Amino acid sequence: MTNALQGRRVSVIGAGIGGLTAAIALARRGAEVTVLEQAPQLSDVGAGIQISANAVRVLDALGLAPALETQALRNTGVHLHDQRGQPVLRMDLLRHRPQARFLVIHRPRLIQVLEQAARQAGVTIRLDQRVQSPPDGLVIAADGLKSPMRQLLNGQQVPFFTGQSAWRATIPDAGAGPAIAQVFMGPGRHLVSYPLAHGLRNIVAVVERRDWQDEGWSHADDPDNLRAAFAAFGSPVSGWLEQVEDVSIWGLFRHPVAARWHDDRLALLGDAAHPTLPFLAQGAGMAIEDAWTVAACLDADPDTRAALARYQAVRQPRVTRIVQTANDNARNYHLQGAKRRVAHGVLRMADRFAPRLMPGRFDWLYDYDPVTDCP
Repeated sequence: MTNALQGRRVSVIGAGIGGLTAAIALARRGAEVTVLEQAPQLSDVGAGIQISANAVRVLDALGLAPALETQALRNTGVHLHDQRGQPVLRMDLLRHRPQARFLVIHRPRLIQVLEQAARQAGVTIRLDQRVQSPPDGLVIAADGLKSPMRQLLNGQQVPFFTGQSAWRATIPDAGAGPAIAQVFMGPGRHLVSYPLAHGLRNIVAVVERRDWQDEGWSHADDPDNLRAAFAAFGSPVSGWLEQVEDVSIWGLFRHPVAARWHDDRLALLGDAAHPTLPFLAQGAGMAIEDAWTVAACLDADPDTRAALARYQAVRQPRVTRIVQTANDNARNYHLQGAKRRVAHGVLRMADRFAPRLMPGRFDWLYDYDPVTDCP
């Protein structure tokens, strides 16, 4: 370590999960950090997110475990079902990785934890700041999939509509059972649900459709449209959907991983560098990993351009694999006809005779430790 960040002024654009995590990681290494957020206040709306073990290791290293203990639930498994609710595959995360922690949390509560930690670390957060060009000095752009900083480095890029739209909602939940992420798969559509702390349940439902919606999940929709799209799904999905009172909808677009992540003083982070489809639950996780790595690289090398080049070299291959795996899941969840019957049959056989096989396929993802594996 060279302590290259000690006393250095850094601007972070965006006060989302990636931006606030980066601000904490940079400030803990001695930087003087200012976060610039375009919203007039930090959002108190949103839905649930999954944070897998690879990203939880970063949050633990930043000292956030005690705060998360009261705000998150430990996710113990992922269970796949067909649309009737019949089991297809059960992945026991706790059994396969007993020492690893997988969390589910309501996004506003995670933002609150990160904001408090950032302020305690001495970070200045300035709201109502619309940034169209990089401020002076070192800049970390965590400004989302419509990032002006990404366009500055890579030019105008047009995303590709996947032919899928997604609804997101939360409903009341008694919280009696374990925190298991459940996936219900039907022809051309699937639904994911899991409980959250403080009496909530998260729902994300994806359907193939020709008409497209705008990106971003702040677009309100009629809950009856969601119920109609999943009317063929059995219990417990039908009961959950009856409770939905407010729902948002957005179109799912594929973006390429950015070819250029940095120049001599600006670096992209999270969705600004590598937006992903929500079929591997790694959007927040990748941003959290990015945050640790960019801070570690900058702290280890006083040559900013070399440090940022190292950051991209470390992160780009991994996030590219994650994004591609999420793309593949988009197809696998929506199989129809004979392909669907065969695929579900194979998964049921694996579930019965080789229960550790499927969880082991993701060792490369979940066993990665950004804290110790980062150069």
